[in-house]
Amino acid sequence: MTGNVGRTSIKMAASSPAGRALTLCKQFQNVLKISSTIHTQHCAATLTKYQPPLYRGKTPLVALSLHSPTSFVGQCRALHTTVCRRGLEEFFDLPENWGETNVKSAAPWTAKLLRAKSNEDLHKLWYVLLKEKNMLLTLEQESKRQRIQMPSPERIRKVDRSMIRLETVVKERETALRLLQTGQEKGRPGDWRRNTFGYVYWYRFKEYAIPWYMNKRYKRKKFFTPKFVQPHIRMRIERYLREKSRKANLEKKTQAKLKEKFPQMKVPAS
Repeated sequence: MTGNVGRTSIKMAASSPAGRALTLCKQFQNVLKISSTIHTQHCAATLTKYQPPLYRGKTPLVALSLHSPTSFVGQCRALHTTVCRRGLEEFFDLPENWGETNVKSAAPWTAKLLRAKSNEDLHKLWYVLLKEKNMLLTLEQESKRQRIQMPSPERIRKVDRSMIRLETVVKERETALRLLQTGQEKGRPGDWRRNTFGYVYWYRFKEYAIPWYMNKRYKRKKFFTPKFVQPHIRMRIERYLREKSRKANLEKKTQAKLKEKFPQMKVPAS
């Protein structure tokens, strides 16, 4: 009889607003207990995985007691950060190359090999070459400071060539994609035009807020060559050809004199 009365009173309390609120609070408290337990287990497992070798043989609770509270919070935080393994050492060569006069290095990257790479690989390779270039420039500056010969200075030229070819391959892909999408070879459309002095240059189109025939700034630009400039253009071309011929004759005379003085010298192909 008393048990039935107790069950009836519990049901009435649960049906009332205060009882419902009390039931919800208890359920929320149970959920918090479960989540805190799971979080503690996850932190203990993480700490066991990344703890130093000194504490690796101990249980997670012993390892937690040996660590400070701040390090424990840093181990269990949700933000993932990579461990800094090398600092300023990235700007210097490998220790096994210190003191060496010659350092072995591979050939520079060719455009044929770079074209076979994906965009992601090219992006990674660019930063690898950039780090290598920074290291070599640091080594060059340190060699100048100590007034000694830099070991294998040709590495800088190899890295520069690789970076230039990589940039060329990326521009080729951008141009091909732009031709497929817009039909324009250059990123900013333009046209070959001639200025007042007869020089031909690439004029890039611009956007104006008013039409071109109402724009005084645009109308001041003269995209034509007057007739009285034509003789001067011919004179400029003749002067350029004479200078080119003069340099070629001077180079031939120099090679002939060197050949007379050093018969065993190989004459470069013209």
